[in-house]
Parts: sequence; structure tokens; C-alpha cells
Amino acid sequence: MDKMKKYILDLVVRHITQPRPGYVLLQLTDPERPLPAMLPGQFVEVRVDGSPTTFLRRPISINFVDREANELWLLVHAVGDGTRALAQLQEGAVVNIVAPLGNGFTLPTTTSERYLLVGGGVGTAPLLYMGQELLSRGCRPVFLLGARSAQDLLQLELFRAIGDVYVTTEDGSEGERGFVTQHSLWADVDATQQWRICTCGPKPMMVAVSRLAREKGLPCEASLENLMACGLGACLCCVEDTTEGHVCVCKEGPVFNVEKLKW
Repeated sequence: MDKMKKYILDLVVRHITQPRPGYVLLQLTDPERPLPAMLPGQFVEVRVDGSPTTFLRRPISINFVDREANELWLLVHAVGDGTRALAQLQEGAVVNIVAPLGNGFTLPTTTSERYLLVGGGVGTAPLLYMGQELLSRGCRPVFLLGARSAQDLLQLELFRAIGDVYVTTEDGSEGERGFVTQHSLWADVDATQQWRICTCGPKPMMVAVSRLAREKGLPCEASLENLMACGLGACLCCVEDTTEGHVCVCKEGPVFNVEKLKW
């Protein structure tokens, strides 16, 4: 259960870029104080101002935390009125967020542990910060990223600066053709080398990854993307059926050991 202190913060948009059409990267900073501690896999709830059809905050994964620059990065997929409003922000705008929320990925206790981070689509966003945290702890991460085509891959150069990157695309335009579970890399991933799997992306992809991890006897954690409105476990719109009963993903997750999920 998440016991980290939560904050309501007014952050300033320092930079905003468009990594590809339909997506924006918001680099937010607090001009007055250091950002609070945040863990890979946690998320924030963003208040959307200026959108008459958006009444609730929007949950956004923590893409990266740059401590030297005192920046929080949010990768936003503009798919609805709320996220489209966030995509239209300008540098210097103030963004109100609640952070950090939820529980993150399990971090290594020794440098001998090996991590394979598997993501698809905008689900790759939280894996960047996870990879950076692993590297800072002496564990060089391995990323396996999937997309429909090369143009759908996000932040590839940033991932390559942190760890070893493998790619699949459905049309074969980058990396190996097919899905992430079909990549040849899996032949070298087994329980004898202390591999751990972390995954985030479309549910069918995560289900397939978790099944493959089970077959190989590997521990696997998945970051769920259920619809979340309050972020605090009050509205009950993100409930997931688990081996421990029905739980709120925003409070008990979003990261779960897949053994607890009824997939």
C-alpha cells in the first residue's frame, strides 16, 4: 500500500516538445523548492484548466524525474478533451498536480539482478524513469519496446542512453517484425540469470508478457492503465479483480505482481 506523502503542487512548464504527432512531452519544474521523492511506476493527477468538458483530473505516468534540473517529465497522449488541453499548454504555464500517487515497480536489492523492461505504445513512458533508477543502482536495464511501426516508437534515443534497447514493430520497419513476445531476445532470458520483468502497455500485450514470464519461471510486474479519476481510491472507477479481491488500481497499484492478477 502506498504510504508516501502526497503533495499538491503548482509546477511551471519549462519546456514542451512534440516527440511525434499526437504526443507532447511536458517538462515541469518547481521554481521555489526541490521536487518531492517519486518512485518509478508511480503517477500524478493533473488538473485540467480551460476545458469546459473536463471536470476530473487526468492520471499521467511519471515519465522521468531529472533531479539536477529539478524537472518532472510527463508524456501525454492527446486523445480526449482533457489531454488535448494539456497538449496545448505553453511554456511558462502553471500546472496543478497531485503527486506522487500509487505504488511503483520493485527496485533491486543487489546489482546481480537483471531487469527486462517491456513496453508498448505510450506504455513505454514509465519505463524510462525505471531504467534510469536501475542504472543509478548499478543495474544496466534491457528494454524491449514494441509498436505498430517505426514512427510509433517514442523516446528511443533516451532509452538507448540508459540501457540496451531491442525493438519489435508489427510491420517490420524497425527491429524485428512481430510482437514483443516474439522477439528473439527471449531465448536468452531465463530464471538462471535472475531476470525480473516489468511491463506496461496495452492490456493484451501485458497479458502475453505475463504468461511468457510464468512459463519461464520469472517474476513479473505489470503497470495497469485502468481508468482512474480520483487517484486516491475513493471513486472506485479503477477497480481490478485480483486474488486478494477487488482493489483500486490507483491505490493498490498501478504496479502489481502478475501472480495477483486474474489474467
